[in-house]
Amino acid sequence: MRNSKGQALVEYILIIALMSIIIISLIKYFGGYLKDAITKASCNVADLEYVEGEKPGDGSCKDNYDSVLEE
Repeated sequence: MRNSKGQALVEYILIIALMSIIIISLIKYFGGYLKDAITKASCNVADLEYVEGEKPGDGSCKDNYDSVLEE
């Protein structure tokens, strides 16, 4: 009889490493879109206007009060 506990541990480590690589690559690919979604939500909470950037992740908040003060 051979001890297979070490083999199971290696398999778990390989599965965790593969899942980590997949998760990191997904975050890297969709990171700009996630950042824009969070920025949009924070602009709404702070009563600011969201302005899209040139590429995903470049969006920012703009102050709404500039137009109110001009009137």
